[in-house]
Amino acid sequence: MSNKILITPKSFKNYKHKAYPLIEAQGYEIIENNLGRTMTESEIINYAKQGVVGIIIGVDPLSATVLEQCKDLIAISKYGVGMDNIDLKKANDLGIKVKSALGANNISVAELAISLMFSMARNIPKNVTSVKNGSWDRVIGCELTGKKLGLIGGGQIGKEVAKRACGLEMSVTIYDPYFSDSEFLSKYQITQCLNINEILSNSDFISLHVPITNETKHMINDHAFSLMKPSTILINTSRGELVDEEALYKALSNALIKGAAQDVFSSEPPPKDNKLLKLDNFILTSHIGAFTNEAVEKMAMVSTHNLLEMLA
Repeated sequence: MSNKILITPKSFKNYKHKAYPLIEAQGYEIIENNLGRTMTESEIINYAKQGVVGIIIGVDPLSATVLEQCKDLIAISKYGVGMDNIDLKKANDLGIKVKSALGANNISVAELAISLMFSMARNIPKNVTSVKNGSWDRVIGCELTGKKLGLIGGGQIGKEVAKRACGLEMSVTIYDPYFSDSEFLSKYQITQCLNINEILSNSDFISLHVPITNETKHMINDHAFSLMKPSTILINTSRGELVDEEALYKALSNALIKGAAQDVFSSEPPPKDNKLLKLDNFILTSHIGAFTNEAVEKMAMVSTHNLLEMLA
């Protein structure tokens, strides 16, 4: 009988005492990812090629090849929001249901985006390293109050960033062709911009909150950097592929922009000798946007409920 559930996210185990009883109560056998890392395509196929009807997936790859090999798969529940690691077209063709844990990590990612703005504005990582190395030199920074924040993407995370930025008395503008929440704009006195070039040219801080698609891949490129002010700071907590990293390196090295902070990269983890990592005006964190106690619990429970609903 096909009654197995594969759970791949490494942090899911932190709340399995709450989630597993719900799954087991429905008669399903749980298969855990005990590798301590993201699974490869061949490993997923090995676990799920037979008998697995549902998968709770993290960032592990569910390509067309993988999905075709998972003969009994009925439903995929994303442990998070971004679904670029899942071949959605193939899933649809195969009749496999897919659902994300929408709303589970909005606050955590938004708070990280704001914290990266503070870190770059006050040169915190550079100053901390300097002090730990025995220096007491000061590096002058800037306030966020009164600065112009350009949000590219006005979805749930973008909105949470906007609300917090307004609380800091920043001037917020959203660029999102699909954004239509006029009530939200009015409530928080936020401007909507219909031309991305205006955001790029006028913002002191630019924060990315869009999914990776053919349209958005490398949307921040040489041309985009050429429009930015030398004082601009770029924040990316969405997907590494949104930014052309070669263009980013040139922009940071040649002082076309002041700095950049990312929680994501095109290849995670990046090679140790990656030249961006050697720059003082570049910060990279290890994809920790949704990695808080609160978000992990929400993602575990929401993805569990979503999976059981789809299987039901």
